[in-house]
Amino acid sequence: MEKKILPYNNHHVWWITFGTICILTLFTRFYKVSEPDHICWDETHFGKMGSWYINRTFFFDVHPPLGKMLIGLSGYLTGYDGTFAFDKPGDKYGNVSYVGMRMFCTALGASIVPMTYITVHEMTQSIVSSAFASLLILFDVGILTLTQYILLDPILLCFMMGAIMGSVKISFGEIPEFTFKWWTWLLFTGTMLACCISVKFVGLFVVLLVGFMTIADLWTVLGDLAKPVMITMKHLIARGLCLIVWPIFLYILFFYIHLKVLNHSGNGDGFYSSAFQSQLIGNSLHNASMPRQVAYGAIVTLKNHRTGGGYLHSHYHLYPDGVGARQQQVTTYTHKDDNNKWLIKKFNTEEFNGVELVKSGDLVRFEHMQTKRNLHAHKEHAPITKKHYQVTGYGENGTGDANDVWRLTLIGAKDGTELTAVSGKLRIVHYLQSCILTTSGKQLPKWGYEQQEVSCNPNLRDVNAVWNVEENVFDELPSVSFDVYAPSFMERFLESHAVMLQGNAGLKPKEGEITSRPWQWPINYRGQFFSGSGYRIYLLGNPVIWWSNLAFLALFLIIFTFNAIKEQRGYLKSLAEFHQGKLVACGWLFVGWLLHYVPFWAMGRILYFHHYFPALLFSSMITGIVLDYLLVEIPTLFPKNYSNTVHHILLALILSTISYSFVVFSPLAYGMSGPNANEPNSTMFGLKWLDSWEF
Repeated sequence: MEKKILPYNNHHVWWITFGTICILTLFTRFYKVSEPDHICWDETHFGKMGSWYINRTFFFDVHPPLGKMLIGLSGYLTGYDGTFAFDKPGDKYGNVSYVGMRMFCTALGASIVPMTYITVHEMTQSIVSSAFASLLILFDVGILTLTQYILLDPILLCFMMGAIMGSVKISFGEIPEFTFKWWTWLLFTGTMLACCISVKFVGLFVVLLVGFMTIADLWTVLGDLAKPVMITMKHLIARGLCLIVWPIFLYILFFYIHLKVLNHSGNGDGFYSSAFQSQLIGNSLHNASMPRQVAYGAIVTLKNHRTGGGYLHSHYHLYPDGVGARQQQVTTYTHKDDNNKWLIKKFNTEEFNGVELVKSGDLVRFEHMQTKRNLHAHKEHAPITKKHYQVTGYGENGTGDANDVWRLTLIGAKDGTELTAVSGKLRIVHYLQSCILTTSGKQLPKWGYEQQEVSCNPNLRDVNAVWNVEENVFDELPSVSFDVYAPSFMERFLESHAVMLQGNAGLKPKEGEITSRPWQWPINYRGQFFSGSGYRIYLLGNPVIWWSNLAFLALFLIIFTFNAIKEQRGYLKSLAEFHQGKLVACGWLFVGWLLHYVPFWAMGRILYFHHYFPALLFSSMITGIVLDYLLVEIPTLFPKNYSNTVHHILLALILSTISYSFVVFSPLAYGMSGPNANEPNSTMFGLKWLDSWEF
């Protein structure tokens, strides 16, 4: 039976449809963007980080800097002065100029919808596919909610969709190669890739997708016998420059700006090495003058030399019952405070006669300045790493026992070499138990204030058992400047990444914390609270759209497999060109969905519902294209006289279903408040919530 393509695809219809979608996007995204006037969910983190950029205060975060820099810049340009504390969700903004930052994030989140329209049209040349895909994203209340607040997600999704759109323009579009327009789109794609991975490391997934599309494109160019091989080489060089070299340059540039702007000491200093900290204004090591040598009687802080390592720390609290000996806790702590300070003493006397320098090979004791107990180890199991021995604070007023004695060894130096502050790398070996002071990097439970475990490892080759003296207070020795240890930009750049990667690896679920698993995301099983006060906001997707996306993912695989088998067996000579294009487009989008969803199954870090939203964009685009495919196929099953009527009925039914689902579930996005806005029921899919929400 002859298939008829309905005449929707013309220039005027394209612009009318695109304009309508843009107007709907502006209305839905910016409607009540200033509400609620209190902190919602992670605004407490990213608003605070924006403030730190305005104040030029250094901090630690597990994500690259671009998203937070843009939030800070948007706040600065719209009148925010960086003084609001952003303490916790629910705090009122009051007279704070927060709306500019929300508007900025919302604008980037809103751009996803028109970019989806352009992307799908480039892949399919179908206005219907483009309209369906963009409407599914437009009317999903989950995406709407996620992109209306001061968060990294709208920024990430914007750059991600921009990278896909640019790549599709190059691979699927009809732009003449090596023209100015072609180079512009290629550089745009590289810029979006750099921005994407500079917001969150999960931007690597879209880098992989664009990489796969580029390889396929180059393979197609190589197979075109009408073109010489040199054309393929030119393409390869152009893609390498614009999609590899240019993004790397931009990525490094963003970090250069980040490190230049944040030049004042902050509460994240302790995650970084002593040399790194010496570059921060206000840090105790900046333009520091302190004794170069360490002497007995000096008050020192000991910093673990591993990436992200903290300071040797103790406090008055004891280990709980059942966790080794019930003695004083010893941990590492990444922030500077007085509980990190230790007095270094000779092992056999409490007296100090003049100035006597500490040397490699010496036996010493460390007395905690606040509690007057000595650093101690014994053959009890460590609290988490059971193969290690427990380290405690022991004794009274500096008096303990023989298990307080440690032998110091300078790495790369002979016995008798003087210990120096900052630069000297130190191993601290227990004299009686023959174990080495170390930190596993594992987080202690709440009884240990979620600080990191310190233990004594019988394996003396432990790579984490390296320390350095950071602060060195001793009035009887002359002070010298430590600017000589200032690291270069590249050293700081590499250390920043090592700390971020380690921080990401350490993001494990905390005791009692509510998290989610990847299997729950596509079925919209459970969302996230954004606001739990009188104005309730809960992140949850539109069930009609989310469940339909799952069904159409499966349907695409069935259609693709069915057509492939028919073609292989000779029943189908070739698909119509418009169908072939749709299936190829769905194939690439399915690869994108896999790349942005499947890796989370292998991750051991803490996961949340919002991690699925990049994958949701791909599944929504697939649904839009498959709907268009069926809209053409299904009418052909009816007599020719009725095919157009059936087509229009199906089109109206699809559009009305999408629109009605948004109207029905919109209270979930807008978080309507009032006396009847009870706490949502925790039943599956949250459908009972609708009983308690006012329309």
